[in-house]
Amino acid sequence: MQVLLSCESDLKRVQKLTETSFVPSGEVDTINLKYTDSGRIKSILKSPKMFEYSTVYNPFTEFPKGIHLTLIDENENKTTIVSDYAISYKKTKIIDLQGNVVITAHDGKKLETSQLYYDQKSEWFFTEKPFKYSDEAGGYLEGPGVDFSKDFKIFNMQRSNGEVNTID
Repeated sequence: MQVLLSCESDLKRVQKLTETSFVPSGEVDTINLKYTDSGRIKSILKSPKMFEYSTVYNPFTEFPKGIHLTLIDENENKTTIVSDYAISYKKTKIIDLQGNVVITAHDGKKLETSQLYYDQKSEWFFTEKPFKYSDEAGGYLEGPGVDFSKDFKIFNMQRSNGEVNTID
């Protein structure tokens, strides 16, 4: 007696059952969103494309063609954040910025990296990727990994090198 067993068709069926496919619950072309608080504009988000995934277990919003975000503080100072791609997770309040990430502050401070996370709860940026920070005085720092407050006042680096100019 000869017995032949084949699991190929069953395996393919199981793989199809375990595949996860996300279908956006919303899609927007050319978004220009202004966030206001007490009648004052606090931020402006622009993006050529946005997908909203609000019906999945861990809801998120994806910006596959990047973002241009302008943050406006109480003194009307503007900081811009630009990236080629972004994804914002609703439950954790973490934003993952990827590809040519550049933050430019109103006072000329600038940070560039390939990926940067922003924790909205603690208003804190962090990355393990190489970064370059520069300021109007010609100072710069670069290295792998950095975390900092949204106003650049607290800056923690893992290993870095550069030149910092101080005013006496």
